[in-house]
Amino acid sequence: MAVMKKKGNKGLPPISTASLPDVIFMILFFFMVSTTMRDQELLVRYKLPEATEVQKLEKKSLVSYIHVGQPSLAMQAKFGTAPRIQLNDSYKTTKDILDFVAAERDKLSETDRALMTICLKADGTTKMGIITDVKQELRKANALKISYAASKSLGY
Repeated sequence: MAVMKKKGNKGLPPISTASLPDVIFMILFFFMVSTTMRDQELLVRYKLPEATEVQKLEKKSLVSYIHVGQPSLAMQAKFGTAPRIQLNDSYKTTKDILDFVAAERDKLSETDRALMTICLKADGTTKMGIITDVKQELRKANALKISYAASKSLGY
């Protein structure tokens, strides 16, 4: 009779890494497509006031932001702690709001200009005087669609 002899210990075959670069590039492509870049660098600190009735803006491409609050910690040595107005990436005064609104309108198409909204992102402790000054300048610039940024509160 023939004797069958087992051949040594067979281990697991090696895992094929041929598709690994494809998987890595798919993940990289996914994150490149789904990630948004920050439009502006924040130069002011603010904690949004809380509100019970909050609505999301539908078309964020039609929204221009005005930030109002204390300068960030890095900027306080230069600008102090008084509330400042940030338009795009620099501190401005209320007199510059007219030019800001005109520049933002020029970026939009003719049909979207009437739908442009200005969003005020102001610190909850900011005095109402500076907010009123900003609103008066927005009226002069004929930017009458204003929204106020707030965080949703759980209170009733």
